[in-house]
Amino acid sequence: MSTMLNEASPSADPERREIQLALGVEINALLSASRALTERTAAAFHPDLQPAAFHLARWLYAYGPANPSTLAEAVAMDRSSTSNLLRRMKALGLIESAPDPTDRRAVKVSLTGDGESRVVEALDLRGSTFFDRTSNWTTEDLQTFTDLLRDFNSR
Repeated sequence: MSTMLNEASPSADPERREIQLALGVEINALLSASRALTERTAAAFHPDLQPAAFHLARWLYAYGPANPSTLAEAVAMDRSSTSNLLRRMKALGLIESAPDPTDRRAVKVSLTGDGESRVVEALDLRGSTFFDRTSNWTTEDLQTFTDLLRDFNSR
């Protein structure tokens, strides 16, 4: 098998290769900005909690009460980390627990009113940042960007 690039290959075109490298730089910038925004959003949820706590709260906001083990699995966290975060969130009044109606030995956790309000405020911050970045784009530019990202992400 030859390690040489096929001359017909798009990677053999130096201009295309430069554009692909520039795209990689922009994707990395997007990922970095997304991580930074996630950190700010999590801090807006509660500054005394790790960002992972916001992931738990956001999941509870979207899907409702859950058993801690279900929640841990849903957000791809280990059970002990989830348990520790839930304990802290409960102490801060952001979540509450109640017996699971289908299994009295288990509990379900849910957001309190304060927890839900904080999730909404944090999501509003995230949304406003996103909308600010695209506010001067035309509808056509937004549609093109959306279509290209959908195509990129579906592969």
